Amino acid sequence: MPVITLDYNDLEKLTGADRKTIVSRIPMIGADVERLEDDHVDVEFFPSRPDLYSVEGAARAMRGFLGIEKGLCEYEVRPYSVEIYKDAAIDDVRPVLGCAVVRGMKFTSSSIKSLMDLQEDLHWAIGRNRKKVSIGVHDMAHIKPPFKYQAVDPDFRFVPLDFTEPLSMREIIEKHPKGVRFAHLVEGLSKYPLITDANGNVLSFPPIINGTLTRVHENTTDLFIDVTGLSDAVYTALIIVTSALAERGGQIEFVRIINADGTENITPDMAPEIRHLTSVEVLDLSGIDLSPEEIVAMLESMRFGAKVLEDGTVEVQVPRYRADILDNSDLIEDIAIAYGYKSIKPILPMNATIGTQHPVSLERGHIRSIMVGLGFSEVMPFTLTSEKVHFEWMCRPVTDDVTCVMHPISEEQTMVRTTLLPNLMEILSLNQHRELPQRIFEVGEVVVNGKNCLHLAAVSIHAGANFTEVRELLEALMREKQMLYEVVESEDPAFLNGRRADILVNGSKVGVIGEIYPQVLVNFGLGQPVVGFEIKLL
Repeated sequence: MPVITLDYNDLEKLTGADRKTIVSRIPMIGADVERLEDDHVDVEFFPSRPDLYSVEGAARAMRGFLGIEKGLCEYEVRPYSVEIYKDAAIDDVRPVLGCAVVRGMKFTSSSIKSLMDLQEDLHWAIGRNRKKVSIGVHDMAHIKPPFKYQAVDPDFRFVPLDFTEPLSMREIIEKHPKGVRFAHLVEGLSKYPLITDANGNVLSFPPIINGTLTRVHENTTDLFIDVTGLSDAVYTALIIVTSALAERGGQIEFVRIINADGTENITPDMAPEIRHLTSVEVLDLSGIDLSPEEIVAMLESMRFGAKVLEDGTVEVQVPRYRADILDNSDLIEDIAIAYGYKSIKPILPMNATIGTQHPVSLERGHIRSIMVGLGFSEVMPFTLTSEKVHFEWMCRPVTDDVTCVMHPISEEQTMVRTTLLPNLMEILSLNQHRELPQRIFEVGEVVVNGKNCLHLAAVSIHAGANFTEVRELLEALMREKQMLYEVVESEDPAFLNGRRADILVNGSKVGVIGEIYPQVLVNFGLGQPVVGFEIKLL
């Protein structure tokens, strides 16, 4: 989760409360105070709340939570005076564009740092490290609208940020530190995205680097903001940045985006989303019995707009920067936060029961005892993984039994695992600085076709690892479990041909065993032989 640095002076000025009060209450909105320093506090916020990734966003939320200012925070957006033309060729490169102008800013070194930190945190949280969303912030003093968003030849030259001499775009991704870091985002493209002004001056080479001409400094007053990417998350990032600048006193202006086919978009769209909520929904999900009027009060303290309709339903205005509000359950969570978890009175259940261990827990405990006795150490990796690690790196074909994550927060967590071995291979790759041999196991859950299953997997890495070692391990395990089994030839591509076998119990396949295929070792960056097995328990 991101750790955000909040400057005390900024925080007190923007919130209207003293630092002691803020620091004592900020954990109650869903945050952890990491460090307290003389001039700032470091706070860890949940990935679901990117609107809090700046001192401006945190201050806005705290004003409501502390009762200083309640209800929907509305920002005036003036008519557009700036246009940007979108070239047809860009649709095949980086198609989604959102823009805004913010005027009348009065920057300090700390507010510039806050803006830059917000930009980078949004690149991580929403943008998947700039692939899905990238943000450009530009001083308008030396550029002239209308602007143009286009796809150009990689040999186009300009002076990138932090350089003094012009480079071609191809040279930028080879020589500039930012270019080298993000070169993979334009890999394979015959043309690169570029934003220029009316005189041909370069604003940005998204998602790589800005031009040096538009660097923001303390004398900057007017900003042009471009957000480019591959999805509607572009508009969320745009609104979070512009609303943070408005909290600093900036005046937002629309920007007219003219498409190649003559259609146009006006951004940013700051109009709130309308949702409806009932007291019954709140009671059913949270167990808190509140009247519609009390619900309105709770929502307003969390910076929503809310009012009671004639039928008793609560109409909620959700600000556009709240990208985490996907359905009414998210609203109810905020109501519970406003109500205060410490205010929820614990009650004893009406019926008394005698607890006992679940059969799954008993099986886990039995397996752990066996594996530890055989000299293996237990690990507990994440259940979320990615198709790249789970299938591509394991040299296995993609299967149709996968449960995918609808709103993944990163490229590394896009699906729920269907097997355990890829996780164990990752752990081996991260621990190559440790001495060999390394023998680890996991007894954990996987999800196959939407159903939970309990699996056991184990791997061993050292110079002498071979099929005999892992077959003896399996034999010892099955003997301890008093389970009859047989092995037959396997075709699992994650294992070496001729040194792999499927495990059968009562004629049905329950697992696989063998020496890991060399290309799999290469994919995980391992330089020693690895053997392993995986078996379904329940």
